[in-house]
Amino acid sequence: MKHLLKLLDLTSDEIIEILNLADQLKYEQKHGIPHLLLKGKTLGMIFEKASTRTRVSFEAGIYQLGGQGLFLSSQELQMGRGEPIQDTARVLSRYLDGIMIRTYKQDDVEKLAQFGEIPVINGLTDFAHPCQVLADLMTIREYKNKLEGLKLCWIGDGHNMANSLTVGCLKVGMDVSLACPAGFHPAEEVLQFAKDYDNFELVSEPTIAAKDADVLVTDVWASMGQEEEMEKRRVAFKGYQINDELLKLAKPDAIVMHCLPAHREEEITTAVLEAHANVIFDEAENRLHAQKAVMVKLMNN
Repeated sequence: MKHLLKLLDLTSDEIIEILNLADQLKYEQKHGIPHLLLKGKTLGMIFEKASTRTRVSFEAGIYQLGGQGLFLSSQELQMGRGEPIQDTARVLSRYLDGIMIRTYKQDDVEKLAQFGEIPVINGLTDFAHPCQVLADLMTIREYKNKLEGLKLCWIGDGHNMANSLTVGCLKVGMDVSLACPAGFHPAEEVLQFAKDYDNFELVSEPTIAAKDADVLVTDVWASMGQEEEMEKRRVAFKGYQINDELLKLAKPDAIVMHCLPAHREEEITTAVLEAHANVIFDEAENRLHAQKAVMVKLMNN
């Protein structure tokens, strides 16, 4: 494991190793046990997309590991003025010990890794959100004490979250049922991967996907950069909402997750979000611990 670009690149064992280390680091932090495993290391954090959880969790995480984070807005870097990604990668490799990038194009993340000489972490692209899904898997295991054999139901857009959840959950032995409207299916690369699994289904009806689910997950109907499509998406996603009626189809002890920010009364009702707030905000916290584990795995050489 040299980088974290997408979960398709990781083995099942590597995912579990990250989760185990994340559990350990969370325990140590909660009990005041220092873990300065990246003392003297510097993480460059490139942001083309704005962020709350990604920026704060990475910056706090590298600090808690004894290192330092540098916030790098793409508009303040030369790459924002046309410098090729491969040149930026070569330069930053001379200064930093790792790069986290939150951007639009998956190809930009891949190029940073290809031409740089230091670990690259995908903080989010339009194709994948591996850090969030590692935090999700960590949260599911905390609440359910296992992953294998559980059923995860996704309701909504087949975008980066659906892509990464499908891959991550299947790799750890979970059943995956996606409910996505026509025209909003996951990436073809992900669907080709999922073809090898009998425990995967893609349906159009949320009621089918939610049946006997252990975990239900959703996200906003229009992600960052898609705001101009909001009215079109409101029509397409009508009925793709996690609400009390849908929850009745899941298992009685099912949990609900959301990567946040949430648009209440669109993809999830306020009542459901508040009823599952402990899970959802533990999920948000676990971004910190999962990403610390990723940084340690990649940067502690």
